[in-house]
Amino acid sequence: MKIALVCDWLTNVGGAERVIKSIHDLYPDAPIYTSQYNPKKIDWFKDADVRTGWLQIFPSGLRRFLAPLRQIYFNHLDLSEYDVIISITGAEAKSVKKGNAKHFCFCHVPTQYYWQLYDDYVKNPGFGVLNPLVRFFFKLFVKPLRKADYKAAQKPDYYITISSYAQDMIKKYYHRDSVIIPPPVNIERFRSKKTTPRSGFMITARQVSWKRHHLAIKACLKTNSDLTIIGEGPENANLHKLAAGSDHIHFYDLMTQDELKSHLHSSSAFIFPSIEPFGIAPVEALAAGCPVIALKQGAAPDFITEGKNGVFFKHQTVASLVRAIKKFKKLKFDEQTVVKTSLDYSEKHFKERIKKYVKENS
Repeated sequence: MKIALVCDWLTNVGGAERVIKSIHDLYPDAPIYTSQYNPKKIDWFKDADVRTGWLQIFPSGLRRFLAPLRQIYFNHLDLSEYDVIISITGAEAKSVKKGNAKHFCFCHVPTQYYWQLYDDYVKNPGFGVLNPLVRFFFKLFVKPLRKADYKAAQKPDYYITISSYAQDMIKKYYHRDSVIIPPPVNIERFRSKKTTPRSGFMITARQVSWKRHHLAIKACLKTNSDLTIIGEGPENANLHKLAAGSDHIHFYDLMTQDELKSHLHSSSAFIFPSIEPFGIAPVEALAAGCPVIALKQGAAPDFITEGKNGVFFKHQTVASLVRAIKKFKKLKFDEQTVVKTSLDYSEKHFKERIKKYVKENS
């Protein structure tokens, strides 16, 4: 079969890019079509045939401004010469022209800034002093952009997604059915094979408002708990102010995976307070034998079992998280049992499932 891969962009390293890399490993001869590619920021595709178009002339830092242009670009990208198209997308790449090809869309979640996170995005678009201007134009154009996104979502033949939550969102906003194949997590890199001393909590994620880092800080201050925060983002300064120099809250910039592994192996729990379509970071924590204190919304119920590998809090509030932290401190978790709950999310299992599904439906 003649296969093409398509993705929204390749400008940084993250969970979506790990999915693309795994699928590229399965189909190494398939070209990868994308809107923008920055090999200096992501060097995973040196052996790949990455093909860009006219959007490549724009700096990759402008990616967040280019959504309407990406809709135009992918709508006109004709891949009808292929037998199979696999799009890996959470935005516009699903809209390519497919002709008679079978189009498998690995959809992380419907385009979040048009749909489920629209209110959060309008509240804080994340452009600093340009927020009022971005907010004005986004409100002005969101209806036609949603209409175009919905139309594009009807093009693929098959939908694959990453969790029960994402499956529900695809059904709600796109009116499409999907199958669940969880994304690959580098389990072996983080896997704990022996019991280690643990203390304090940690959280690692891009520091944006909807990730709700502030809940973890306030709850740990109220419970006199140590909290390690790893990462960066537009909310960094606000989070430092919220911590107010407390000896309990410790900030670190982005670090290597070996350094992150060390923190996961020494922390009592990983706090996961946001509504996510999946959660690479908390599954990495599980692989390291670190239980998770998770909001019981989004994808967390797919991989957290109360009392076995973590505890839940029901509401996205400080009070609810405080109750969960107090409950967690009274419990004991078997480290190797926690590790075992992560094994189903390995890259090996992901590749086997993708290859089987594409073969059976092509």
